[in-house]
Amino acid sequence: MSRVYNFSAGPAVLPEEVLEEAQEEMLDYKGAGMSVMEMSHRSKAFDAIIQDAEADLRELMNIPDNYKVLFLQGGASLQFAMIPMNLMKNKVADYVVTGMWSKKAYQEAQKYGKANKVASSEDRTFTYIPDCSDLPISEDADYVYICENNTIYGTKFKTLPNTKGKLLVSDVSSCFLSEPIDVSKYAILFGGVQKNIGPAGMVIAIVREDLITDEIIPGTPTMMQYKIHADADSMYNTPNCYCIYMCGKVFKWLKEMGGLEAMKAHNEKKAKILYDFLDGSKLFSGTVVKEDRSLMNVPFITGNDELDAKFVAEAKKAGLENLKGHRSVGGMRASIYNAMPMVGVEKLVAFMKKFEEENIQNV
Repeated sequence: MSRVYNFSAGPAVLPEEVLEEAQEEMLDYKGAGMSVMEMSHRSKAFDAIIQDAEADLRELMNIPDNYKVLFLQGGASLQFAMIPMNLMKNKVADYVVTGMWSKKAYQEAQKYGKANKVASSEDRTFTYIPDCSDLPISEDADYVYICENNTIYGTKFKTLPNTKGKLLVSDVSSCFLSEPIDVSKYAILFGGVQKNIGPAGMVIAIVREDLITDEIIPGTPTMMQYKIHADADSMYNTPNCYCIYMCGKVFKWLKEMGGLEAMKAHNEKKAKILYDFLDGSKLFSGTVVKEDRSLMNVPFITGNDELDAKFVAEAKKAGLENLKGHRSVGGMRASIYNAMPMVGVEKLVAFMKKFEEENIQNV
């Protein structure tokens, strides 16, 4: 078996141990004589899978009892509409725009009420996180929205915004389970699982129970109501069964790895190897201000588009896949999620050193 080092931003690398376990159970899950892919979502076997997954996630994140965990379809992008539909009681919300995904969420919210852009880093191509210590929060704002880790641009909120008492909603898609967080500081946090947790096709939303009500924007579709899904324990319709099963395996893997404190330490070590090289390189440079760098997504450039393309092509031949930057920004990006092993980052840096030695004269 020849596996590459997959630096994709999502769908992304999964732990090999998890993939091997799933492979062993593919045809026969624990004596059921069938795959989880074929199993009724109403069966006792699947009921145990989803309950176990939720219990492990609650333990990993220390989720308070007054928060519901919802396994939903539609990805994080569907939440851009679902959040205003369920929370915009005053038809006003404040958005901090720090990248493409928060910009899309901000634009979507404008369909349901008044969305205010209270801070943005678009003036410098989203290469930093704006100061959010004294934002012009609207008096009647229903919530303040952020995207905590910006997959495309490689920035991360190290301090949550001062929302001045308003509800905080956060898209945590690309930093989900990468470090411990205090769930009680959020009204809602959600993330597409395909970056750091499981296969594509699902979003996990963690919602404070007092916000799950019938008081929603009139005309909100049934499938877009948090209360419908919360009352049915994420089983109102057929959920993404196999994705929940795989996420559950990743939760157990994370527990075996020592939990989120251990993952944070591991991720910091991995990121340091790459950032230290970038900071000393004569050819490559990072694109984000140091204090706002993400541990998960590391964009970098040579400053020469042809050289960038050459690097991506030669890296692929060396078994280092998906290093091309997002089409909107170009350059390169290494996504080094929880499941990316230390050796993967070490091999990337070794390849970058070799490439620099061979190509420095072309700059």
